Formats: sequence, structure tokens, C-alpha cells
Amino acid sequence: MRQPDSPDAAETARAVAAIWRIESAKVVAHAARITRDLGLAEDCAQDALVAALEHWPELGVPERPGAWLMTAAKRRALDHLRHRTLAAAQHERLGHEADLRQQIAAHEFGEMLDAHLDDAIGDEILALVFTACHPLLAPEARAALTLKVMGGLSTAEIARAYLKPEPTIAQRIVRAKRALAAAHVPFEVPRGDALHARLASVLEVLYLMFNEGYAATAGPEWMRPALCEEALRLARALAALLPQQGEVLGLQALMELQSSRLAARVDAQGAPVLLADQDRRRWDGLLIRRGLAALARVEALSGPLGPYALQAAIAACHARAAAFAATDWPRIAALYDALLQAAPSPVVALNRAVAVAMTYGAAEGLALVDALRDAPELAGYHLLPAVRGDLLERLERHAEARAEFDRAAALAVNARERALLRARAMGAPGRRDAPPTTDGDPQAP
Repeated sequence: MRQPDSPDAAETARAVAAIWRIESAKVVAHAARITRDLGLAEDCAQDALVAALEHWPELGVPERPGAWLMTAAKRRALDHLRHRTLAAAQHERLGHEADLRQQIAAHEFGEMLDAHLDDAIGDEILALVFTACHPLLAPEARAALTLKVMGGLSTAEIARAYLKPEPTIAQRIVRAKRALAAAHVPFEVPRGDALHARLASVLEVLYLMFNEGYAATAGPEWMRPALCEEALRLARALAALLPQQGEVLGLQALMELQSSRLAARVDAQGAPVLLADQDRRRWDGLLIRRGLAALARVEALSGPLGPYALQAAIAACHARAAAFAATDWPRIAALYDALLQAAPSPVVALNRAVAVAMTYGAAEGLALVDALRDAPELAGYHLLPAVRGDLLERLERHAEARAEFDRAAALAVNARERALLRARAMGAPGRRDAPPTTDGDPQAP
């Protein structure tokens, strides 16, 4: 342990919170491999977190905090197994007792549980996603549960991502955990038909996870790059497992291309830098090449492009443009037309309005945005007034624009984004040729 010169409980608590954001999925996944129960695994992980909050202020943050948390969660998981062993013996369930003893022994000596848990990729995190995306759960419950236990998102963040009330999401998560526990769902990456049955939910979860990292719903920072990196890593693993699945490749391509911009999306102080103002020399050329290559593989497959591949094609338009002025906005608008047909949603329609405004003028875009103002899914969605404010500003309707930016700032939860919108409302200089606050990117859901 590293001994701090002057322990500060508040500072350590902040460090624990930051570390937990990064490590929580691995801790839950490691415990789930032992317990074979996702709800119990999350309880063990939470116990480890509590232990860290109790011990680290006095002892200091460990040199390997993730390993410390995993060890603590593993000990609690093994304690649960021992307890279940005793309960099984008391009820004369000798076969079950022997199985539990085998699990304990395997983990105490660092061995694998058994052959069926050694999945094709050997990735506990990916197994966690597929377990939480079991078909016995409703689609919205699968995504909410996975984002909670794997992405480290709060219930409030998930609710905002889905544009749903927070209590609704909380109920979905609790019920999903109970259903998985009651059904004794195995912790594994499925194969064959079972894998394909869960694939759409897994892709949706990875997409939402990436978007939360790309533009954080709440908190002091605009981005959470660690979430983007983890989602991209899992998307690459899926693409290696399913190289002929167009939407898997499409999601990988989208994440590669969007990730290429991460370094340019904030300035030295962490403030947002919108697309038109980004230094494209800071875009990652390797990620762009990887993304374009994955998109080319999708386009070589038969059949129309799916929603993820269409969004990747939109991102590719930005990646191929040497400067903002060279962006092929007519093609982006056409791709959004196709995306709106393939995956209709008010958020896609809002992003399409941005592309139409850039192609045909702010008045055309504003008419489309105004048609969305009564959409119940967008009630409280801060990007709707943000887009409208930008278009009104470009039309030199400045008083109306300020009112919209004020409304957007009041609705925004992310501190960095709120500051940007307040600056726009106060009349801070802004580019008239820039896309609205959506950054010209596809957004979930």
C-alpha cells in the first residue's frame, strides 16, 4: 500500500468514485463468474466498494486499486458460496453441495470453473453483457441492467439516455435482476442461435455505452473516454466473433470513426470543442482507417445497410472531409433519410434536421425542428432547444435564440455542456457556419 503523507478522507472518496467508474464492470464480471448470479455478483462488488471506502482513507489508495477491488469482491463471493454449501448440506442436497465445493476450490486455486464458462473470447466483460441481455428479459430491461452493472451508469443517466422517468428505469433494473436469479441464467457468452437471439440487445447496449462516454449525460466532464474505449474493445471482440454480421461491423466502424475525434473534442481546460472548430490534425488517423475498413466490409455484404452501418457512413463523411467546409452535407442528409426509415425516432429526426439545415439552409432545418417540439419523447431533452437556438441565431432572430439557449442550459445536466449553452445564451461569439450543439453526430437512443 502507498501511505499518503496526510490522508484526506474526502479526496480518497473522490478517488474511489473515479476508480469505481473504471473498474466496476470488471469487478462485477469477475464476481459473476464465481457466483453465476448477476444480482449477487453486484452485491459482492458493492461490498468491495464499501470496503474500499472504509479502508483506503486510512491505508491509502492501493498501487493496483482494480486488483484490490476484485480480490475483495472475490472473497465475498466465495463466502456466499460457502454459506450456500452449508445450506445445501442442511437440506441434504449433496449433489449441489459437491458442485459448490468444486466452485470454491477452483477459484481458491485460481482455476477456471468448468469448460462451458471458458467462452470463445475468454472475456468476462463480454460474458456479463450477454448474461444481462438474456431473452427472458424485455429489451428495455436488458439494456438498462447492462448499462447499470457494466457501464457504471447511474439510474438517472440511463433514464436520460432512454428519455424515461428515473423510477421506471429503477423498477426495470430490480425486476431484471430478480428474473435472472430466479431462472439461474448461466454466466457465459452463448453460441449458435442463442448468441444471435441476444445480439441486437448487446449491440444496443454497447451503442448506448459508447454514446454516454462520447457525450456524458451528467457530471463535471463532457466525455468519459474510458467508456468509449471499453465499448469499442467489446465491439471489436464481437466483430472478430461474427465477421459476417453487417450490423456488428457497422457498430465497430461507427465507434472507430467517432473515437478518432475524442482528443479534438475538448480544449486544454476540458471545455467542449464542436465539430466545426476541431483541429482535424488531432483526429486519430489509425482509428479512421480502421473504421473505414470495417465500413467497407459492411458495404461488401449483400443487403441494405442497417442503422449502425448507416450511422457509420455518416461518420465516414466527416472523417473523409479534410476541412469542415468540405463536408458532404447532401450525402449526410440522404443518409439520415435512410436512417429515419430504418430506425425511426425523434432523436434521429432531430439530427436529420441538422443535416438538412446544413444542406438547404437554417429555415428548412427550423421547420423540421418545430415539427418535433410536441414529441413527448423529447420533453426535457436539452438538445431540442439547443438546436433550435442555433438555427434561430443563424437566421438572426437573436432574442428568440437566447431564450432557447437559456432553456437548453436549464435542462442540461452535464456541467460542461451547460456552460457552453449559457455562453451561447449570453451572446458569446459562435460560428454561424457550425452545426448545432448536436455536434453533427448520431445520438442515442
